[in-house]
Amino acid sequence: MKIAIGNDHAAVELREVITEYLKELGHDVDNYGAAAGEKCDYPAVGKKVGELVAAGDYDCGILICGTGVGISIAANKVKGIRAAVCSDTATARLVKQHNNANILAFGARIVGTELAKDIVKSYLDAEFEGGRHQRRVDMISAMEE
Repeated sequence: MKIAIGNDHAAVELREVITEYLKELGHDVDNYGAAAGEKCDYPAVGKKVGELVAAGDYDCGILICGTGVGISIAANKVKGIRAAVCSDTATARLVKQHNNANILAFGARIVGTELAKDIVKSYLDAEFEGGRHQRRVDMISAMEE
């Protein structure tokens, strides 16, 4: 799977860990976030990753800031993006199964390293169920028109 990852300055260390973890799982990962010692504005990173995922350049995205909230709000302003903040594995699985979320977000100040890995794995291993959920995803997409 081809994954775009992005972060602000609060999440550099966790992004590095998650990037390595994704590579260990066999995924291709490109970073669009801040480097160590670099300040950045999370809205710009959320927008960039959102645009790349919406354009089909990546299968999905992962965004990390202090809480995961701000960066996901920015990504959700991009048409076609369904970014979801997750702090547990059950939610990470369900946002893919029920909402067909194409960006996973979480907070470096909220979840620890091992839980973040488990959240990522739960999200990536899940598949959209379609059916009754497709109708609801279509309703969300129609709001963008």
